[in-house]
Amino acid sequence: MSTLVAAAAGAAVLVASPASGAASTLAAAAQQSGRYFGTAVAANKLSDSTYVGILNREFDMVTAENEMKMDATEPSQGQFSYGNADRIVNQARNQGKRVRGHALAWHSQQPGWMQNMSGTALRNAMLNHVTQVASYYRGKIYAWDVVNEAFADGSSGGRRDSNLQRTGNDWIEAAFRAARAADPGAKLCYNDYNTDNWSHAKTQGVYRMVQDFKSRGVPIDCVGFQAHFNSGNPVPSNYHTTLQNFANLGVDVQITELDIEGSGSTQAQQYQGVVQACLSVTRCTGITVWGIRDTDSWRASGTPLLFDGSGNKKAAYTSVLNVLNNASSTVPTTPTSTTDPTGPTTTTTPQNPGGCTATYREGQKWNDRFNGEVTVSGTNNWVVTVTVSSPQRIIATWNTTATWPSANVMVARPNGNGNTFGFTVQHGGNWNWPSVSCQVG
Repeated sequence: MSTLVAAAAGAAVLVASPASGAASTLAAAAQQSGRYFGTAVAANKLSDSTYVGILNREFDMVTAENEMKMDATEPSQGQFSYGNADRIVNQARNQGKRVRGHALAWHSQQPGWMQNMSGTALRNAMLNHVTQVASYYRGKIYAWDVVNEAFADGSSGGRRDSNLQRTGNDWIEAAFRAARAADPGAKLCYNDYNTDNWSHAKTQGVYRMVQDFKSRGVPIDCVGFQAHFNSGNPVPSNYHTTLQNFANLGVDVQITELDIEGSGSTQAQQYQGVVQACLSVTRCTGITVWGIRDTDSWRASGTPLLFDGSGNKKAAYTSVLNVLNNASSTVPTTPTSTTDPTGPTTTTTPQNPGGCTATYREGQKWNDRFNGEVTVSGTNNWVVTVTVSSPQRIIATWNTTATWPSANVMVARPNGNGNTFGFTVQHGGNWNWPSVSCQVG
């Protein structure tokens, strides 16, 4: 990202973005923190002036809703059709927008000829499809969902039984290698749904695959989280943990198909939580909502998007825009951090002249608050400044004597209980880590 500045070794710092007023569109607001804000587009809607007006104004990343899937791009074996996909790609690029490709290989929406294949013939046909489509769009695609929805729901944490899976467990790896050869410049993503909750077996299964791919040099650059939520499947309280743990494997994370059924303030709060989670993870590079107006959605009856059927901005839109603008004054650089899949994350500040170093460690999280812990090294006579961002507030402390120069700033000093202290943050939907700095007292 052009707005990011490399951190010093062992450091996690916040770097000011260029000064600007609050942005008035989703894309502009997201760009201030080095991220994108996109939407899914249907080719048959490109003649709708209201639809296109919102698209051109609000979004800077475009995903074809169905037009790049296997049945659309290769309806007959060996005969490729790109007309509707090209309409979307050309419209986006003519407006200066980037494109996410969705999707090269999937068990669903296969053309009829492929559904009837198996074994080596199917494997070869799948790899040819990946190669031909990715080659055709080479240089025009920011990121490809190379493989979509390959893991099973439920408690197994294993692969979905599909005709592609039955060609051999290495089919996903083979697809990624073919995509890299076809378009070396595109980011290559694995994309799935119901992988939002860190404790779920499906999430863990995908995590293990990505971990394995990274350890063996399989070309994977990003993981997409579809993020289809409703009252029965709300945004989980550990969503930030999920995104961060995947990012710590060395991949970008992207929210790829966001929609949240509901209305009013409840829907707005859920959207706010998702955006906050992305903003708190440095390698969460962008968010895509799956459609523009509620009436354009595949879940239209649940009114899950940011604009109503007439194209008016909803409360959820205002919530998202405000969160993006509130985060735009600082851009998090890539921290040196360590995360155990079942444990917390730590971030170490640079050692100041005089030998004072503070290390922040994530603690337990709840729906409305989270704990943080700071360990100081280099001196027993320290002063640590902890700064939280609105609407956060620190509601409890331990093992320190604290003073409050302002509502968002706590100054902590030793109280005789050692060099580790903690605090609880009421987050108000803002999951960003506090910033900590240390000096010798």
